[in-house]
Amino acid sequence: MCLAKLLKGYEGWATLSLRLVIAAIFLFHGSQKLFGAFGGGGISGTAQFFGGVGIPLPLAAAWLVGSVEFFGGLAVLLGVFTRYAATLLSAVMAVAILTVHLKNGFSGGGGFEFPLMVLAGTISLLLSGPGKASLEKTLWKKEM
Repeated sequence: MCLAKLLKGYEGWATLSLRLVIAAIFLFHGSQKLFGAFGGGGISGTAQFFGGVGIPLPLAAAWLVGSVEFFGGLAVLLGVFTRYAATLLSAVMAVAILTVHLKNGFSGGGGFEFPLMVLAGTISLLLSGPGKASLEKTLWKKEM
């Protein structure tokens, strides 16, 4: 039996694993920035880091990025407002790559390999939406 025939009808579930992993990454990093969880620096540490890499208004940027990461990650996890959250998360990752990771090369310490993969995941969610296992489908009866 052909694998494509065996899996026919499950296409709407394809984004579930992507959503769960992307959400976990952003919830973790957003928690570090906002609350100092998991050994993160909290808002003051994040603002200090942002200022050190030349991001303007580092305190405001720390609040903005931490909030986008945490609440965007939560939205992606639940599958609600997924495309909006993915748009904001994509922007955060693009800025992170350009301001922090690009100068460190592709792989290794601080390289852009992992952030690029996360950016690809957020762009995939932006284009595909949340899939069948989502609050969007349940609440708004959207066809996924």
